[in-house]
Parts: sequence; C-alpha cells; structure tokens
Amino acid sequence: MTSQPLENAAAVVESDLQYINEKLKDEFRTMAGKHVLLTGGAGFLGYYFVQSILFRNKRVSESERTLLTVHDNFMRGVPDWLKNLEGDPTLTTVRHDVTDPLPADTPHFDYIIHGASIASPTFYRQHPIETMDANVDGLRLLLEYMLAEAKAGRPLDGFLFFSSSEVYGDPTPENIPTPEDYNGNVSFTGPRACYDESKRYGETLCVNFARQHNLPIKSARPFNNYGPGLKITDRRVLPDFARDIMAGRDIVMLSDGKPTRTFCYVADAICGYFKILVRGQPGEAYNIGVEGPEISMAELADRTVAAAKKAVGYQGKVVKKVSEEADYLTDNPNRRCPIIAKARRDLDYDPSVELEDGLMRSLVWYRDNNHGDDA
Repeated sequence: MTSQPLENAAAVVESDLQYINEKLKDEFRTMAGKHVLLTGGAGFLGYYFVQSILFRNKRVSESERTLLTVHDNFMRGVPDWLKNLEGDPTLTTVRHDVTDPLPADTPHFDYIIHGASIASPTFYRQHPIETMDANVDGLRLLLEYMLAEAKAGRPLDGFLFFSSSEVYGDPTPENIPTPEDYNGNVSFTGPRACYDESKRYGETLCVNFARQHNLPIKSARPFNNYGPGLKITDRRVLPDFARDIMAGRDIVMLSDGKPTRTFCYVADAICGYFKILVRGQPGEAYNIGVEGPEISMAELADRTVAAAKKAVGYQGKVVKKVSEEADYLTDNPNRRCPIIAKARRDLDYDPSVELEDGLMRSLVWYRDNNHGDDA
C-alpha cells in the first residue's frame, strides 16, 4: 500500500478490499461454496468481514461464492453501509440477539465467527451485564449448535471466537511484548472486568468444547485495531481524535499520554482473523496485531496530527484534559504490545500496513463518515 492519501472513503475501501482478497487467496478458496455465520456483523470488524466476502463473490463463478449470514440485534438501526448491500444474493441479514436461542429455521453453517460484543470501554462499562451475556451465554448457544451439528453428522469446518488482548490485563514488564502463553494480570472486580473476564471465560469454554468434543474452535486476541468501520462515535482513542479533527478542533487527549500501544490497521487484522478461522489449530488462541512501533498516546496524537495535515488539511494541535468519566483510566494497561510469532508461523500472518498509511486512510474515511450514533 502507498502512504499517499486516497481521494475519498470509497477509494480507501476499494483499495483495502483488494489488499484483503490478495492476502487471503488460499483461505477464500477453502471457503468457496461454504456458508458463514457472522454474529455482530453490523459492527466495526463486520464492516470489512462482510464487504471482503462480497467483494470476492462478485469476481468468481457462482459455485465459488461464499454465502454469508449476518446476525445482529441492530440496537441502533441497520448501518447505511449494510443497507447498501441489500439485494446481494449471497448475503442474508437477520435481526437476532446472540443471547437468544438460534431461530428455528437456522440453516447449516460451515463456519461461525462470533463477533457480537460491546467492545468500546466507555460503553461496556455502561452495560456490563449485557457485555458478559454476549461473551458467555451467547457464545455457549453457538457452541451448543456446533456440537449438535457435529452429532447429526454435519460438522462445521471452523469456529472463531473474538476474545481480546484485554485477557492479559496490565502485563508485568517482563511479559511485554506479550506471548499467548502469558496468563495475565487482570482485575476481576474492576470497571473493565465485565469485558476482560467474560472474554477469558469465553476462551475457557472454547478450549473445553474443542478438547472434549474434538471441534475446530479457535480464538483471536486483537491488539488495538483501527480504521474504516470504527464509528467516529465509538469513544476509543482514534475515533475521538478523528472527531476533533473533522470538527476543526484541537485534539483532546484524556490522559497524561504515557501509556503505550501498537496499532494494527483493520485490513491487516481482518486477514489475521480469516486465517485463524480457516487455518488455526483447534483450542488455540492467536495474537493478532503488530509488533511495532510501540508508541505512547502522546506520540500517537502527534502522528495523527501529522497525518491529518496531509490527508485532510488539518490545522489544529494537541491539548490534554481530564476525562469526566471517573473510571476512564482505572485498570487501563500501561503497555500493550503483542508477540505475533505464533500467527506468523502457523497462519502465515504478515501485517504490512505502516502506521502513517493506516492513519491517513482512516482520516480520509472519517472525513466522509463523520456522523453516527453512539457505538
């Protein structure tokens, strides 16, 4: 990918979908003719999960297409991008809450991606029980469906549970960068525990269903994904920066700027998730992110300003304030950086989008998608 900004959001998305399909030639060939269920498909990651499959479907013969069914409760309505895909013969959308039993007319699925969950800290702190229900009760219903299909002689080819890098909590210094076998340093009663602990228990469910019933269940641990599809109202750091930029305001940073992270552009992340679904080992979890650069929030703000000047002619600066949310920084990890050697080795995962390029692409997309209900 080039670091030169593309002219509009449509060009950014088209370029990203081409990139994803080129990276996933083998995986998409394996999924040809299969039926995929994606829960939470109207959310951030669903944006490219859905569009990447449909992008390929338009370029292959009918027999090679992948059928996709999206389940979402559409609490805040059906997003415009999903409405625009209505009429595609390979896409079915169903209004369904993952914590309810699957509809009686549910067909056989070959693959399931369980992505239904509140993922923004601001909102899962406001809805802790709903967050836990999606990650535990909803997951259990899907695993029971998978087991029933296997017992009926219709085994699934793969199941992907979206866990989180939050399962590691705030790693001790000797465990950063963080490998998959680190057991974590996590508060189980703090304001983030509803998310962190339900993801941890979700992984425990997946591991035991995989081992006891010999099912191809895998887990992904995302590390700070960003990019198109992440609503400007999400309240995570980059959408917050983008909202200030698009409003012509100074960027407001609600911390001292010292915590550090690595940031993985969504097109690279989506490639990793499909690779886990198709190629991952049963019962295993994989870090998906990038190993560098690990930068402070202050440096991220400065880099975002520099990218915004190139991409959208931004003229503002960075200012620091204290969040009005009392628990905004409670249990917030000081550092987050993955080791991705396992995904590189087992999945041929190879993220390549540089941070500057990803930031510019994101800002061009936000310029054309600068409104939205709260995430």
